[in-house]
Amino acid sequence: MDVGVIGVGSMGRNHVRVYSEQKGVGEVLAYDPLAENAARVSELATVCESQEELLRRAEAVSICVPTRYHFQVAKEVISSGTHCLIEKPITLRTEEGAALLEILRESQIVAGVGHIERFNPIVNEIKRIADCPDYVSIKRHNPTSNRITDATVVEDLMIHDIDIVFNVLFEGRDDYRIYSAGNRNVCEAMIVFPGSVVSISASRLASKKFRTFYVEAEDFTTEGDFMAQEVYVYRKPERYGIENERYMQENIIEKVLVNKVEPLKVELKTFLDCVRQELPFPVTPEQAVKNLMICEQIEKGLT
Repeated sequence: MDVGVIGVGSMGRNHVRVYSEQKGVGEVLAYDPLAENAARVSELATVCESQEELLRRAEAVSICVPTRYHFQVAKEVISSGTHCLIEKPITLRTEEGAALLEILRESQIVAGVGHIERFNPIVNEIKRIADCPDYVSIKRHNPTSNRITDATVVEDLMIHDIDIVFNVLFEGRDDYRIYSAGNRNVCEAMIVFPGSVVSISASRLASKKFRTFYVEAEDFTTEGDFMAQEVYVYRKPERYGIENERYMQENIIEKVLVNKVEPLKVELKTFLDCVRQELPFPVTPEQAVKNLMICEQIEKGLT
């Protein structure tokens, strides 16, 4: 299968690299209107002179252009009958996302959205251990970057965890309230479901990069790291007591065995498998539009 990447900035270059390593991939094609971007992938991909040329030659493509161009490029790709994976967020605004869903309903292509954390192996472990937990805290903080200029921190970073909350931990739940505060570069959101509280924070101002989660349920606590792909479970103590006038407790700590992988490799392999087998991609455009809608609700609290 010949595959293409439209837009080969920092994320698009990673797509080119991973496609070039995938079994069953023939030619990797790339197009970017900026010649300097295209030149950076010329050793791994055949650079096309136009998007139209790429779409004539590729059976499936990744759309990695800046978010403000997602709707127009995706519309053109879908109209050409080419299977596509659109980098998150699906579009800049929900109105565009809704319009894209209408276009997709009339097509026969496989279309997915690149919410990459869904393919992080610890996400399934969190779901397995703590389905609809009482309390969840997820933190996703980055140093300052000039890479994203057309999205707030909510659509840039927090959207990963919105996807996990609404499509994994609390899948199908619409009975929630949202409270939020922050600005374009830092945001704290609290999502309240009946019986559960979720706290999500995201920042582009950090001096240290981290992606962590913390989950509490009645019988245990779970914490982990998305980057290290490590998960720990703390069971309730077998014994409480006071020894030498100091409080003490005994806990059972379990380290969950996680097969560490590069999530992008899993995501793109899954996309190509779905194309070959004509199956829907696990992260659907409908879910991606809902994620964007949640982002816009959270952004109402930004100043």
